[in-house]
Amino acid sequence: MNAKDLRELTTEELEQKRGDFREDLFRLRMRKAVAQLENPMRLRQLRRDIARIESILRERQTDQNKSPREAESDG
Repeated sequence: MNAKDLRELTTEELEQKRGDFREDLFRLRMRKAVAQLENPMRLRQLRRDIARIESILRERQTDQNKSPREAESDG
């Protein structure tokens, strides 16, 4: 997924996707341990998707913590 698509989701949807991606990543790591991994690039893709989601969630958290005066100065 790209960041543009992720930004359109609600916070609850992002948290759900993050949990799903973490479960998928865990399963893939287990498959890798027993040498049954079909697509090793999927590990990288999942890690990056999780990082994108966490970045967007963090941005939203910091935006909520800004005071109204700080938000006006950011323009």
